[in-house]
Amino acid sequence: MNLIKKQSPFFPSLIDDFINADWNFSSPSYSATIPAVNIKELDTQYEIELAVPGLQKDHFEIEVERGILSISASKSEEDQINENGKFTRREFSYNGFRRSFTLPDSVDPAIIDAQYQEGVLQVILPKKKEAQPQPKKLIEIR
Repeated sequence: MNLIKKQSPFFPSLIDDFINADWNFSSPSYSATIPAVNIKELDTQYEIELAVPGLQKDHFEIEVERGILSISASKSEEDQINENGKFTRREFSYNGFRRSFTLPDSVDPAIIDAQYQEGVLQVILPKKKEAQPQPKKLIEIR
């Protein structure tokens, strides 16, 4: 089975061949992709979900500093080595990313929790007791 690139009779194909040629050099590749994020606000907490398939939970680092929540992931080149053959073209990139979010004052940073399951990283940001909705209080008239 041969993989054949579409040939065009026009001049641009010469430029494509030159630009897309395999020059056999390795340069550090950095992912320019930023994972998609969903943020939900519930009565007792915020939930941040990041779509990050192809990673493992030990690739992530979550930290809070000065009211900023930073979520990052990196995957070393050793994790990506394929022993079965040489790539002729490689466009998959899972090298890493970094997302930062400003935490509202209502979040208690001491009890932030996270879990990674089926390609989705979920970060739970519990609200402080004062910021949670209080039950209706009935005031007696004297």
